Amino acid sequence: MVRFLLQIRAKLQSLTNLQPQGGCKDPDFTYLFKLKCEGCGELSEKEAGVRLNLGKRKGAPDLVRKCKFCEREGSVRMMPEHSRPLTQTGVYCPLMMFDCKGYEPMDFVFSGGWKVESVSVFYSSSHRHFLFYCGISHL
Repeated sequence: MVRFLLQIRAKLQSLTNLQPQGGCKDPDFTYLFKLKCEGCGELSEKEAGVRLNLGKRKGAPDLVRKCKFCEREGSVRMMPEHSRPLTQTGVYCPLMMFDCKGYEPMDFVFSGGWKVESVSVFYSSSHRHFLFYCGISHL
């Protein structure tokens, strides 16, 4: 059992609470990354999508698959208790922890479905807080 912590960092100007659209524990958000087999070292050609499965039994993996090269089975289990929104600019923040057996996650891909809060927006002569959705690219 090897655990990998996915951390994010961004430049937030007048923004805070960057996180997946439904929150850090959103079961509809898909984490995309390539998987490297710990048996033969083969890197998957396509990104694997992992979603939090809330209906599974405790300790069960969220993704199980076989390596196409050596056919060794591996699994990935998400650990959302280690997640939190990004609130400070330039500081790494834990987005999700993955418990991996037989695979190593590589090359995380940012995709759509993120939200962020404005900390100070001038709107109708007053400051208001609101949410909006944005795309994010690798920094």
